[in-house]
Order: sequence, then structure tokens, then C-alpha cells
Amino acid sequence: MKMNTVAGVLLLFLLGGLTPSPAAADVCDNIQQVAATLPKNTSSSPVHFATTIFGQAPDVVYALALCRGDVLNDTACGECVANTFAKVLSQTPPPQQQCRTAAYYYGGSCRLFYSVDDILARSNNTTLPNVDDEPFTLWNVNNFTGDADDIRRIVGLKQELLLETVQRAAGAEPRRFATGVMESGTTFPPVYSLAQCTPDLSAGDCQACLRRLLGTVNSTMALRMGAQIHVIRCYFRYETYLFYDSQPMLRVGPSSPPAPAPNPAAVAKHKRRMSKLWAIPIVAVPLAAAAFLCFLFYSPWFRRYRKGRAMRLQAGSRRTQDLQGDEELVWDGKNSEFTVFDFEQVLVATDHFSEENKLGQGGFGAVYKGQFPDGLQIAVKRLASHSGQGFTEFKNEVQLIAKLQHRNLVRLLGCCSQEEEKILVYEYLPNKSLDFFVFDESRRALMDWSKLLVIIEGIAHGLLYLHKHSRLRVIHRDLKPSNILLDGEMNPKISDFGLAKIFSSNNTDRNTTQRVVGTYGYMAPEYASEGIFSIKSDVFSFGVLVLEILSGKRNSGSQQCGGFINLIGYRKGGLSSLMHRCFPRATRQI
Repeated sequence: MKMNTVAGVLLLFLLGGLTPSPAAADVCDNIQQVAATLPKNTSSSPVHFATTIFGQAPDVVYALALCRGDVLNDTACGECVANTFAKVLSQTPPPQQQCRTAAYYYGGSCRLFYSVDDILARSNNTTLPNVDDEPFTLWNVNNFTGDADDIRRIVGLKQELLLETVQRAAGAEPRRFATGVMESGTTFPPVYSLAQCTPDLSAGDCQACLRRLLGTVNSTMALRMGAQIHVIRCYFRYETYLFYDSQPMLRVGPSSPPAPAPNPAAVAKHKRRMSKLWAIPIVAVPLAAAAFLCFLFYSPWFRRYRKGRAMRLQAGSRRTQDLQGDEELVWDGKNSEFTVFDFEQVLVATDHFSEENKLGQGGFGAVYKGQFPDGLQIAVKRLASHSGQGFTEFKNEVQLIAKLQHRNLVRLLGCCSQEEEKILVYEYLPNKSLDFFVFDESRRALMDWSKLLVIIEGIAHGLLYLHKHSRLRVIHRDLKPSNILLDGEMNPKISDFGLAKIFSSNNTDRNTTQRVVGTYGYMAPEYASEGIFSIKSDVFSFGVLVLEILSGKRNSGSQQCGGFINLIGYRKGGLSSLMHRCFPRATRQI
């Protein structure tokens, strides 16, 4: 059996970008040597597990690979590790570095870790994993819902399933691997579980490692319909769909009493009754079925269903493929609040991307309003499948904004990447973008100076955070009114980080690029003409944005607020005069 071994959304953390000094050439050579030998060592192992230490100090590389316990085919295991290494090494290294000095991959069919730090070291000279190995978690966005008593019973059964799966995995030699299923006997879906440790752990150490992870499932998160919790030496996962290839090894559920024997008299009566059914005109059945099918085929509901089914067939089903074969998402660090959504979840939330839910259309795709079953409203950015540049921006936005937290930056809740579908899920902001208010006559009349000042200050705070206070130091490169979203209280939030660039904390110099991207009219002259950009490029865009906010006029091509053509070249009078013409309700505080 040949298996497509690259999971659709790699839970992959490339930590080399956080290394303060450039990686030595010897380190990169050693990583290449590990990539060449570790796949074969893993696939040739009876338990599909291998570790290696390669090189001489200070350029030593430590690595570990493990295939999932039900991947029994040697070739499939080796291909998974090799393909994962290839994808890791193909990623662009951080600035000033020749390669990434560490990568952690928590995947579907295999797991891969390498680092210049000793990730194979054990605390207190035991086989117990290092206590500093911080768990990585991914939670299903949906909760179990229903009657309180039913929920308590389901959560209890699920906890019993996880505990038994952990115990079975710890005692399962030599692979330290177990799977299970919980069937509630009600309308609740079954829950499938999986737990695995590296085979070199003892039974006691494996159980201790997995129980530590179980401890992260608190009373609130226990309601979630799925989760993955990982450290290097062990992990467990549960979902309401089958996500592994083998049959469950154990079952948990309510015991059902045997069905009572049928009453002979009742059976005889039932047979006499059934013998009379021939008198019903059999032609009524096909006629009724035909009428129902005609109604169903032409109904709006069925059209939406066919559209959604086509989308699901195109995007693939995570329930059966576990997102195999998709592009990878790569980001530095760990973010427990970031969620990888299933495409079907997004499809249902947006009513199959209906036109009624469409908020707008951008250069790289459409934006839709949606709502999850728990009532959470979302904005869904669906990248056009034909846009290769769009996917580059998609990865860039995930890598950046998932780690940026500020009240004046839009919050990215998660993403979805399956086959051709590349989707970003944001918090929903009801007042759309700033351009809806600034450039519209009726809406602009509602904007007095105090509201404008709050918006301008909020944008400035968000920009200052990107340039100075965030740990990544980001140049946005596309600051304009349509990329400023407004929440319910008209607070601004900077959005759309697809074109953003990271620069080092001590880098105040200019950078040069051959690919000038952004929106003309907001670009600094040196960037538009020569590709030279720095934080001053964003400051220039901010200045143009402020002029547009004050004047109510686009930076070029309009005659609304005076007789000039180009807002940037306006020289007649001061800003107060410009503002007074377009905002009659504004005060003269400027």
C-alpha cells in the first residue's frame, strides 16, 4: 500500500528563525546528511522509529523520526519521513541564515524532529521526556451540545476512552501505540482516539508522558469534539471521525441488555397484517417517489447541497484523507489559540459560500460572513484557487498574524488548507472597512472629529506595535483604508498581512526587493520606483491614509473636496481647511 504521506496542514514549527546568530555552514551540511539517512533508518526499524546524532560540536544535529503505529508498510513509512524532510528543507530560511536550525513536525502518518539543541536528552538520566518540552495543542472548534445530563455522560465516556487508550498504549510492546472508539448509544457521534509514545520509553514513562498531556484537558476543553496534544516523545488525539487506517483496538460505551425474545402470538398477528398489504395500490409508491425527487431536485436546498458536495469533492474529505497531499503551512513558535478548521466546518458556517453571505471581493479571493454552531460569527477569506500568488500570501499571513496580538490588529482565528482550498478565518467585524465610511457621502456625515481621532490613533498604535513592540518587527507594505477594519464600536484594526515583511529588531536600514507589491498612491516614492522599503514606507502610507480620512477624498482621481486632482500634491490652505470642507460636523480642534 502506497500512502500519500504529507498531511494537508502540517503542524510544523521551523524554529531556526528564532536563532540569534546565523547557522554555520557545517550545521546545514549536517542537517542534509541527517535528511539523507534518517528516512531509511526509520523504515528499516521493526518499530519504525529512529534517532540520530550527527556531526561534531558545536555543529551537532539531533534528530528523531517516528511513523504512526498503524503504518506497517516500510516503504510508506520511509517515504513519509523523506517527503517531510524535503518539504522542511525547501522552506525559505530566515534572514541571515543558510538553513533552519530546528523543525518540529507533528503530522498524520509520521513525526519528525531535528534541532541543534539536544532534543534527545532525558531529564535526571531517565527515559522520561524533558519536562521543558511544552505541549502543542490543537482543538476542534465545535463543542458537544445537548442536554446537560447527556453532555456529562458523553464527556465522562470520552475521558474513560482516553484513559483506557493511554493505558493500552503504555502497555503495548514494542510500538507503544493504541487506538479506540467510544460509542454513546445515542445520537451523539462516536469518538475515535489514538495514543502513541516513542518505543524507547518504558511502560511507566510512556504512561507518565501521556497522562501529563491528559492533564491539559480541563473541564472547559473537555467539551470539545476533537483535540491533538503533542510533545516530542508522546501524543494523543481524538476526533468524531476515523482519522487512522486501522480498526480501533478497544471500545468504550454503555452496555446494552440483550433484546427480549419475540412473543409468538404477536409474531403471528404481525404476519397476518403484513399479508394484507398487497391490497395497497403499488403504483402509489413510485409516483410519490417521483414527485418527491422532482421537488427535491429543483428546490433551493438541493441546489445548495449539490454546490456544497461539489466543493467537498474538489477539496477532499478530511474524514477519510486526513488532509493528505495538500500544501504545507509553516509558522514559527507555538500558538494554542490558533485552530486548523476542517473545510466542511467552514462550508456549513458560510452556507456553502452563498452569495447572501458574501461581504466583498478582493484581488486574491472573496470574503464571506459565517457563523459556527456555537454562535461565533466569523469572516472567511477564501483565496481564488487559480491564484498562485494568493497561496504565497496565504502562507505569509498565517506565519505572521498568528503570532501578532494587539487590539488594533485583526485577529486570525485559524485556517483551512485542503487540496485547492486555501481559507483564512478571522474574527467578524460588523462595520466592514474604513473606506465604506470615508468615501461615502451619507456615512461620512456620521463621522465627527472625535471618531476620526480615535480611528487615526488606533491605526498609529497598531503600526507602532508592528514596527517596534512586536517580537517579529513587521513592515505591512499595503496600508490603505480598505485594509483597516472597524469593530462594533468603530475601533480600527489593521488587516491583510499577505504582503508584509519581517525585519530584525535592530534593522532600521532600508531593504531592497525586486518584486514591488502594494497599491500605487500609498507607496513611498523610493519603494515604487526602486523597490527600496523600510518602516518609513509604512509611515508614508499612514500619512496618505490620514489625508484621506481628513478630506474624505481618495488620494487621486477625484474632484469632490476641492478643485485639485492629486491629494498628495495638495498645497492650497492647511489641513483644517481641507478637513472643514468634507466634514462639516467636525470641530476645529485640528
